[in-house]
Amino acid sequence: MRKQTSTNALNEKHIIDTCGMAVALQVIGGRWKPAILCRLADSTMRYSELKKSIEGISERMLVAQLRELEREGIVRRVVYPEVPPRVEYEITQLGRTMRPMLNAMAEWGRMHRTLNEQRSAEQLAEV
Repeated sequence: MRKQTSTNALNEKHIIDTCGMAVALQVIGGRWKPAILCRLADSTMRYSELKKSIEGISERMLVAQLRELEREGIVRRVVYPEVPPRVEYEITQLGRTMRPMLNAMAEWGRMHRTLNEQRSAEQLAEV
């Protein structure tokens, strides 16, 4: 845990207090949250389905990322009183408001990847 009065912590607080983009990136940033949001964007999923659909994520990390998204109000965890217990995750109404932003980010990411691939191919052709 970082000391709250450190220069780094104070700088981070200032950026978050003054920049909406920083807040959005704090909520959805990281390696696994975009993958989770992508899977949940169009459907409700059981925990096991979600785990199987995201190659390489550990159970510990999936639980931690889902809890963070749930704490931020982006994802809802629904527990059904059955034996064995059934748990599903879905995007909340607040999470749905992120859809245009997430779609724009996905489109930009695909374009950027294509440009990088073209640039790499051109560099190889020059050699």
